Amino acid sequence: MPLPSIGLISHGTSSAEGRRVIEALAAAVTEDLVSRGLAAEVMLGHVDVQHPDVAEVLSTLPSDSPVVLVPLLLSPGYHVHVDLAEAVRAAGGADGSKAQGTETRDIRLTPTLGPDPRLAQILAERLPDLGDEDHVVLAAAGSSDERANDACRDMAESLAHELSKPVVAGFHAGGGDRLSDIVEQKRRAGGRVVLSSYLLAPGFFQDLASALISDSSDILAPPLLHDGAKTPPLLVDVVRDRIISAL
Repeated sequence: MPLPSIGLISHGTSSAEGRRVIEALAAAVTEDLVSRGLAAEVMLGHVDVQHPDVAEVLSTLPSDSPVVLVPLLLSPGYHVHVDLAEAVRAAGGADGSKAQGTETRDIRLTPTLGPDPRLAQILAERLPDLGDEDHVVLAAAGSSDERANDACRDMAESLAHELSKPVVAGFHAGGGDRLSDIVEQKRRAGGRVVLSSYLLAPGFFQDLASALISDSSDILAPPLLHDGAKTPPLLVDVVRDRIISAL
């Protein structure tokens, strides 16, 4: 089998810092895959906000060799089950429903980056020293797709195991427990609230979390990727493993 081409598909963001750190992740993954002889080329795309979008990535990558799309997303929600799945079908990568006149292609869509225990290790490193009275809350974006929210709850359990301390998941949006409600509940119980930012990069939801704890003694940890921190090797490992499994 010829070497595959890789499409790394992020959400997309208008945050300049978010764009920088996602591009740095893509560069680190590219260097890793090419040096190991696992990929012919790697291209970064996005499901929203930025270009190239998924269709543009698929039209650019070679059609005569396998293409592996890796969602640089933390949980499997609408963008995975609808946006990415439809883009793959339209490009001829799914049986029975490809676009008319489109040749069949070998396009493989991997699972999302989370849940994965290695992400919990990175999240734990982002947190400050914790005291017995601290309440740790996994601050996630949230989704209307309960499969995505369940994946975030799994990550809260992984982080709790990593910290040997209870962790509850709270969501900015979607159908899960509201982050603002959980923060208020923990404050009434006494002690400091420590938000573990379950986001890949800075952007809209990180800003919301920051506003939520402003004018308080509570703490918001940075997301998995942020300026001033090297791309975590464990995160590159997760991406590589998703690709190897797809092949």
